[in-house]
Amino acid sequence: MSTSESSATPQTLRAAAWMIGTIASFTAMAIAGREVSFALDTFEIMLYRSLTGIVIMVMIVVAMGKARELRTAHPGLHLSRNIAHFTGQNLWFFAVATIPLAQVFALEFTTPIWAMLLAAVMLGERLTKVGVLSALVGFIGILIVARPSPESISPGLIAAATCAIAFGVTAVLTRRLTRTESITCILFYLTVMQAVFGVIAAGYDGDIAAPDAQTAPWLILIGIAGLVAHFCLTKALSLAPAAVVMPIDFARLPIIALVGMALYAEPLDPLVLVGGVLIFAANYVNITRTKPTSSD
Repeated sequence: MSTSESSATPQTLRAAAWMIGTIASFTAMAIAGREVSFALDTFEIMLYRSLTGIVIMVMIVVAMGKARELRTAHPGLHLSRNIAHFTGQNLWFFAVATIPLAQVFALEFTTPIWAMLLAAVMLGERLTKVGVLSALVGFIGILIVARPSPESISPGLIAAATCAIAFGVTAVLTRRLTRTESITCILFYLTVMQAVFGVIAAGYDGDIAAPDAQTAPWLILIGIAGLVAHFCLTKALSLAPAAVVMPIDFARLPIIALVGMALYAEPLDPLVLVGGVLIFAANYVNITRTKPTSSD
């Protein structure tokens, strides 16, 4: 074994450990979202998630002395990004509450495909033949997961598919922001702006349900898990290539399928797993076979 190979092994193991944190956090957020959906609507869930996130981010900024990183020259770009993310996250929580969790996660895995297609339009990035083929295979995976028909199409299924598009827009705008902004800055404006969106959306009817002893712990878990998931994923990608990290992330699908079966008596649907495999394969091929090109 070469020196480069042996030195890469600890990095890969550390990336795998961070990905375990990512998977656990996303799974916890899905369970918590399902639990509070019976008492709160998605706008209220997002409001309390963002308020929890603000507290955490302020503590981090103060403790690490990163106040200077909060200055931004692109408030409009932050606004556009967070409108897209707020939309996607609300759709995600609605889907989590209304359709099997495995379906939600399988359709969410199409986010990188949408990001690739949208980057060609929004950032002028070149769309390769491999990318187009990957998008087509991913679309076949979507059809297998959703099996669209007048009987099977539901608001929850549409929400799960649409949230992936919104997350794709978020990913593209995040990529643009990372050219000039720090992760701390991006996450801070994420939590603050989405708290404002949450107040407006949840309070438009003059009635915002307050957390109680039953829902408060779940809401705190949602707020913490959301930030931890993105932090762990970022750390994993800093230690290992996406081609290594993605197969680990795909473990979310069978895990959430088992969780749904154990906690909510959701049936294990083999076709959802088959469609998820196709979606994963499309993403993996696109990452490993596409040569990086400059977008500037």
